[in-house]
Amino acid sequence: MKKNHIRKSDLALLGMLLPGSIYLLINNYAPMGGLFIAFKRINFKKGIFRSDWVGLSNFEFLFKTKEAWVMTRNTLLYNLVFIALNIILGVTFAILLNEIRNKVLKKSYQTILLMPQIISMVIVSYMAFAFLSSDNGFINLTILKNLGRDKISWYSKAGYWPFIIVFVQAWKNIGYNTILFLASVVGIDPSLYDAAMVDGASRIRQIFYITLPLMRPAMITLGLLMVGKIFYSDFGLFYQLPMNSGPLFGVTQTIDTYVYRGLSNVSNLGMASAASFYQSFVGFAVVLASNLVVRRIDPDSALF
Repeated sequence: MKKNHIRKSDLALLGMLLPGSIYLLINNYAPMGGLFIAFKRINFKKGIFRSDWVGLSNFEFLFKTKEAWVMTRNTLLYNLVFIALNIILGVTFAILLNEIRNKVLKKSYQTILLMPQIISMVIVSYMAFAFLSSDNGFINLTILKNLGRDKISWYSKAGYWPFIIVFVQAWKNIGYNTILFLASVVGIDPSLYDAAMVDGASRIRQIFYITLPLMRPAMITLGLLMVGKIFYSDFGLFYQLPMNSGPLFGVTQTIDTYVYRGLSNVSNLGMASAASFYQSFVGFAVVLASNLVVRRIDPDSALF
């Protein structure tokens, strides 16, 4: 039998893999050893291991409250909208940028790749209070004033915030998602388009019958990864962007922000662990269920 030997050329690749693997183990797998904290009432005098077991009482923090339905509804509905928009906008801009690359800016391909991400990072980091401040915000002082409209107290009007949150989230992620899908688009064999042109297919037909079908695995993979985080929320988006404004809790309260607000007063480590455990377990179950559905419809596109 031939023995398998690691070649010297492979050592460099393994070395490149090592830092990421160590980070993954420390950040994602090592904390799983502390899952038992979710079933304890932590007493720092006794220590973590000697603290009393309380069973499922920590999970009651999430469910036995009048805000339980609101935060669960907001978390799920916002994430469903985010998943749909991230995929649709990412695919759309990836195809548009690929068309521009092919026709106009072949020499500036790297700039095209980086442009959406740069724009989204700059706008999102600057947008929140500078745009929406009731007294000095750009929208009130410039847009509404020139239109002859009264100022809007953005941080006390809950009706505007579902649209604001969806817009900011889409803008913040459009660059990253575009780059992911653009990598899928540029990997398509050009001979397929050449054959379609010979058969008389227009560019629109090429997109619908070649580009989109071949991008389907990437869309499904990214969708499944997003579904795994469907019970999580962007803390900055739902807490910092609305400035933790009380009148907006009905449309900005999610599981993460509720737990943070509750624990900032209670400081119960067990409750925080229970919330994290619940989110991880449900996310894992949703990924398994979603992958099962995908595997039954299109086995080649399933993750496992």
